[in-house]
Amino acid sequence: MGQALGLIQIDQSTVAIKETFGKFDAILEPGCHCLPWCIGQQIAGYLSLRVQQLDVKCETKTKDNVFVNVVASVQYRALADKASDAFYKLSNTREQIQSYVFDVIRASVPKMILDDVFEQKNEIAKAVENELEKAMSAYGYEIVQTLIVDIEPDVNVKRAMNEINAAARMRLAATEKAEAEKILQIKRAEGDAESKYLAGLGIARQRQAIVDGLRDSVLAFSENVPGTSSKDVMDMVLVTQYFDTMKDIGASSKSSAVFIPHGPGAVRDIAAQIRDGQLQGSMI
Repeated sequence: MGQALGLIQIDQSTVAIKETFGKFDAILEPGCHCLPWCIGQQIAGYLSLRVQQLDVKCETKTKDNVFVNVVASVQYRALADKASDAFYKLSNTREQIQSYVFDVIRASVPKMILDDVFEQKNEIAKAVENELEKAMSAYGYEIVQTLIVDIEPDVNVKRAMNEINAAARMRLAATEKAEAEKILQIKRAEGDAESKYLAGLGIARQRQAIVDGLRDSVLAFSENVPGTSSKDVMDMVLVTQYFDTMKDIGASSKSSAVFIPHGPGAVRDIAAQIRDGQLQGSMI
């Protein structure tokens, strides 16, 4: 009924191109409009003002002869005040934008090596956006934003890059592991040296305590038993320690046969040897 009466409705974010007898007449905004068809007025078409997105995949070659697929995402929209240009001047907007994207990417990427392509993808996107902005503004379109969303090298190149990266990480891990082992060995050696130093101090103090105890025993025995010399007391103490040691060896369950030259005259030699050993230990 509305069309029979010449009434049309235009939705939000959309404009209509009005023609009179086939000639452009006006741009109709969203809302209700009256178009008397009897006087040659009609709607030639509709144009959306919403932001649209076009993904363009372009294959090209880098400066170091690596083929890559670069995917650019272009966001664009028609301008309301230039809707007639957008409607009449371009027959296929998406193909036009795609052609400009191909041209800029294939002019920019061959000047860079593969690593630079990844590092400078924002510069590539900016170059594409600037070129599209200059070209598409004459046709009534605005370029909202251009992004390089993916850079995909050849499969063999990607595999080689992954292997290089893995080898570099393994080399770094080996270096770190060797450094850790070096530090561990140094710390272990320092701990061993400190342990031996403390053990030496302990042995020295033990020997000093033994010497001090023997000295005190000799002095006390000489004072309490008249007529005995220090040598006699030392001989008796050393012989007593000798027999105590023999007793401990015999009582041990893990000891085997022990052959020691023994006789009446051997006690004096043993006492002399023990005395010399104790004196040497105290001197150390």
